Amino acid sequence: MKFLHTMIRVKDLERSEKFYKENLGFVESRRKDFPEDEFTLLYLKLEDSPYELELTYNYDGRDYTIGDGYGHIAISHKDIKTFREELKNKGCDVTELKALSDKSDSYFFVKDPDGYKIEVIGEK
Repeated sequence: MKFLHTMIRVKDLERSEKFYKENLGFVESRRKDFPEDEFTLLYLKLEDSPYELELTYNYDGRDYTIGDGYGHIAISHKDIKTFREELKNKGCDVTELKALSDKSDSYFFVKDPDGYKIEVIGEK
């Protein structure tokens, strides 16, 4: 078995696609349009990872409530201090830089346009 993807529902596909590509470096791996069923699936991935993020867009414009069981997805970056400042300067909603109590990992969170949290962890 292997882990394939995580799916999240988005309200505005273009806005979400732009956020993930321009701010976090994701690239489109594939797209599937289902006009007869009124939805589009956009699969994004990071360059060095086979794991995909699936953005599901339903054409009916429905609203979604993020469940309290959902936490976040996580990506890594070599220079999270600079990357955090870049995102902040672009107007992204970012938290302060934090570390675990044992100081082993540094991280921060950024929210996408729908309010989903992405944890950015410093690479060692």
